[in-house]
This record gives sequence, C-alpha cells and structure tokens, in this order.
Amino acid sequence: MDGLNFLYKSAAGRLFLKALCAPALSKACGLFLDSPLSSFLIKPFVKKNKIDLSEYQTDGIKTFNQFFRRKIKDGARPFDMRPQSLCAPCDGLLSVWNISQDGGTIIPVKQSQYTVESLLKDKALAERYYGGLCLVFRLCVDNYHRYAYADGGKKSANVFIPGRLHTVRPIALETLPVFVENAREYTTIESSVFGQLLQMEVGAMLVGRIVNFEQEVVVARGAEKGFFEYGGSTIILLVKKGAAKIRDDIAKNSAAGIESPVKMGERIGAAWAARAD
Repeated sequence: MDGLNFLYKSAAGRLFLKALCAPALSKACGLFLDSPLSSFLIKPFVKKNKIDLSEYQTDGIKTFNQFFRRKIKDGARPFDMRPQSLCAPCDGLLSVWNISQDGGTIIPVKQSQYTVESLLKDKALAERYYGGLCLVFRLCVDNYHRYAYADGGKKSANVFIPGRLHTVRPIALETLPVFVENAREYTTIESSVFGQLLQMEVGAMLVGRIVNFEQEVVVARGAEKGFFEYGGSTIILLVKKGAAKIRDDIAKNSAAGIESPVKMGERIGAAWAARAD
C-alpha cells in the first residue's frame, strides 16, 4: 500500500491523517521552516528536485521558507501583455475542465473532488461560471511558487475558506474514502476582455500557507499577487462561458487526461473572438 492509499483508505491512515491536519502541527512545522534551523534542508531539497538555481535570486536566504518563496530574476518569466491573450498566472501542470451547464462537473484537486459550488461555498457565485472553464494549475515542489494576476482590472476582497478533514466509518473507506478539503482563498478580477475571472489559491495539507498581498484594489496583468510557502500547491482559474478559448494543444491534452506544463505569463488561450493557437 502506497502512502496515499494508506492515508486515505485505511483506518490507521485515517487517524494519522487527522493528526497531520491538526492546526497545532501545521503551525509548529511552519515555525520551524521559518527559522534558521531549517536551512540545512535547502541543499538536499535542491539536489533531489533538480532545481536550476541560475534563474532565481538566492542572496540573503537563511531559512527553508525563504528559499521556497524565492524570487525569480528579472525577465525570467515574461508575461504576454497582449489584451486578448489568456495567460498562466503561475508555473505548473495545467488541466482544463469544461464546467457543465448545471454545475455538476466534478473537478479533482489534491486527492479531493469538488464541484464549483463546493469549491467556492457560494451557490450564486458558482452559477456565474456554469458552462464556462475551470483551469487547474498543479504546482510541483520544484516549481516557482510565486504567482501573478492572470489579467488586470478591479479586484475584489480575498475570501478565505478554511480547510476541513472529512472522515467516514472505516467500513465505508473503499467506497467513500477520507478526503481533505484544503484551505483556499479566492478573489474575482473584473477584466475588460474576459469579464469576471475568479482566481483561487489552494494550500497543501500540511504547511501550504497562502500569502496574498492585497485586498480590494485595481490590479495590473502580470503583477505579483502572492506566494505559497512549503507544500505543493494549486491555483484555479474560473472563466465564464464564452469568454475564452484554450490553446488547441492544451485542450487536446486535457481531453486525454494529460497535464500540460506551463510557465507563468505564457499564453494558454485567448478571448473567444481571437485565435488561440
């Protein structure tokens, strides 16, 4: 039994998962990774994940979390500034889901499954994106963990949704496994080209802290929005029906269940009236 099956599909794993998700443990791990005592973790982490440090700013880094949220050198992630381009807000592996007209589409995120309504905890807001697109960017530990605004416009306040551990009786584990509803935070952006975009950051199970910089303000396309601290993380972009067309190669991969590697600022699609390839 591999680690995920142990955690999600066994009675013993369920108990261990509950302990892992305890706020006190997450806080303790975060404090350790924020301290200089964690610096010894950096070199083996770089080696194991084959991270090319040549494109990053690494001066003055003294803790593991400082390394994890390291900044990239100027010009290393150019953002496509053409208004009609839909761009990746982060590095990661991209999957695209067509949201059904009734919102019943099931979207897998971090060993859990969501509808748009359960993701947002807001039925009225979710309904705005029925028939549209859900873009899921899965960040791996070796990716750049800072992220940008997918487009410019008036930004709403950040809405934080705390995580939750869903448990079931052990006898039901095979048909209804334990799952973690991860902590997440979203905002909407009123784009003049794509309409109302919704951009969400999803934290990791243990220490994936989300740090966003601003509340209600007018933002610029490609401006830095925030960063994740340790823990592989996910960014979700919701696009309304008819607002954008995804690049053909990405759409083809997603239909086949294949994630497409993308970089922050890369053109991944276009406004519906513009060519996307």
